[in-house]
Amino acid sequence: MKNMEKIRFSAFSLLSIIFALSISFGYQPPKNVIIMIGDGMGKQHIQVANYYLEGKDSVQSYETFPVKLYCSTYSGTITKSGKYTTSYDSKTAWSDFEYLKLKPTDSAPAATAISSGRKTYDGSIGMSLDSMRLVHFFDIAKQKGKSTGVVTSVQLSHATPAGFVAHNRMRNNYSEIAQEMIDSKADVIIGCGHPDYDDNGDKVDSSNYDYVGGADYWKKLKSGYNGWKLIETKEEFEQEAKKASSKRLFGVPKIKSTLQQGRKGDIRANPFVVPFVQSVPNLTTISLAALNTLNQNKNGFCLMIEGGAIDWAGHGNLSGRLVEEIDDFNKAVNTVIQWIEKNSNWDETLLIVTADHETGYITGPNESDNNPFTNPIINKGKGNLPEFRWNHKSHTNSLVPFYAKGKYAEMFKIFADEYDLLRGYYITNSEISIALKLLFNFENIIQNPDIYFIQPK
Repeated sequence: MKNMEKIRFSAFSLLSIIFALSISFGYQPPKNVIIMIGDGMGKQHIQVANYYLEGKDSVQSYETFPVKLYCSTYSGTITKSGKYTTSYDSKTAWSDFEYLKLKPTDSAPAATAISSGRKTYDGSIGMSLDSMRLVHFFDIAKQKGKSTGVVTSVQLSHATPAGFVAHNRMRNNYSEIAQEMIDSKADVIIGCGHPDYDDNGDKVDSSNYDYVGGADYWKKLKSGYNGWKLIETKEEFEQEAKKASSKRLFGVPKIKSTLQQGRKGDIRANPFVVPFVQSVPNLTTISLAALNTLNQNKNGFCLMIEGGAIDWAGHGNLSGRLVEEIDDFNKAVNTVIQWIEKNSNWDETLLIVTADHETGYITGPNESDNNPFTNPIINKGKGNLPEFRWNHKSHTNSLVPFYAKGKYAEMFKIFADEYDLLRGYYITNSEISIALKLLFNFENIIQNPDIYFIQPK
């Protein structure tokens, strides 16, 4: 388990480097920070998709980033005996096959940790183990005059996007969370959860307003409440992907749960066999709409983009739809990279690609062997699903991949002070936000760190 002394030492080391840079080179923090999260995406998920899509491994753009690490995802818990964080034990992870199924995080505390720099309990949205409101990294970005936004392929008030904006004791309070997000200072919110459509993009007889804050808030959004421009159609998203038309964008595609993963048809079919819903945009399009909107701010922006339905495919052990969702996520990453190189540059923008946890416990085809060297996933060639095994229907405590490129990406290596038997040095998810907060607040955070992590009552 990571202890506070290690965290403080790492933070102090980074702080020392930043001060040295400030003195010697006129240090400036990144203008833009983009965090892309493949929800439930483990290393093996990427490998399965690589084999099917390309016929070989390690071919994605992010797999060539200069910073390639792993990340632990464990959360905290509240029991009769008290409140505490759990842990990741490398030796046990590779010797006891069942260990990784024990006490895994859910997406809410994982997103909260990445966003706030503090571990918390399962179900928590922006709340600490002792029920205090946490400071999101986006809050710090706002203090610096930057724009902020969240994009997801699942419901907009679901755990991961909510974990970067809202505060709630329980992730399932979707309507309350959506209301806080709508009332927040965020500049872009895009995600599913349209009240009038089902998972196949067809109109429903009875509307469900939970994910958009209730019927009254939906009416407000349609009237431009809080300065939001509401868009719903595929054509509107495509227009925003070409050129921004507003300062604040609220996008809800005409679909209930996910852009594509929840559509009708044979859920066990091979990838791309079941026709896609044609009335909704893909993750690439909604990401571009967000980027163009946020980029209007000369001070820069911070954006979280989630491929949320990778997790849903993992829960169902749906191999075909897993490949589809990772392909959609990979294409979005490539588009973001192209956008950076066209509209910004790597000297001012930091791009992070990671996951909040692993879902489905993918291994090679042999039973009860999670070692990727003794039980590798077997490549069957491009266009064929590789030979592998699902071992779980839920989340695991596995380390997940972490990639970074751009402005001060190398700083994350400073935090990689723990070592895994097979994966090497790794960070833990809360250190992502700690590092980012230090980058933006090194002149103040050392003097009063509390105000950068816990909101005053």
